[in-house]
Amino acid sequence: MRTTIDAVAHAYAALRGGLALFGAAVIAIYLALPVKGDDGLASFFSFADEPFEASATTAGMIQVRDDSALEREQRAITELIARRYRVSDAAVAGFVDSAYRAGAQYHVDPLLILAVMAIESRYNPVAESTVGAKGLMQVIGKYHPEKLVHFGGEQSLLQPDINIQVGTRILREYQRRFGDVETALQMYAGALDEPTTQYAAKVLAEKARLEVLRQKARRQQSA
Repeated sequence: MRTTIDAVAHAYAALRGGLALFGAAVIAIYLALPVKGDDGLASFFSFADEPFEASATTAGMIQVRDDSALEREQRAITELIARRYRVSDAAVAGFVDSAYRAGAQYHVDPLLILAVMAIESRYNPVAESTVGAKGLMQVIGKYHPEKLVHFGGEQSLLQPDINIQVGTRILREYQRRFGDVETALQMYAGALDEPTTQYAAKVLAEKARLEVLRQKARRQQSA
């Protein structure tokens, strides 16, 4: 019994000593803080909460992001194409992004690029014709070898981003040569002598559908 009492007494003494040391440490840190006035101690005891509050605020700022008008425009166009041609949203989003980038690089309306894809391949990136046209924009590599050297040859046309870049560059060259979108489209299709310009009419009709969405997105932005 005596041994138990002695053990408890020793434990209590050790605990009391530890609390005293902790209290001394708290006071020492408080005295070292560069704070003034009666609020110093309160500031010390509340400082541990501050990083967590800041983190929560930062996380909230990251999650709440205002999409740009361009992103909303591209998203609306992506949804329409994916639904109309039964292609996955993820795949179409990549095609749309590439079309906008190529359009900016070569000064071609991205909706015209997308409309050409719709008529040429229905957004099938691995489409191949009997005459050797490949990919989304059905580029015939043997007629444009200089545009493919950097990418490794004709087989690179089955890569969507490369196909869109090369096809857009060809389209831009025809626009410059003829100074007219309709004629450029007929040339692109190899149907320059076709009197009804049926191919160009199909592409421009498809572009007009996409243009409705673009204008709607821009009106929403300005409202």
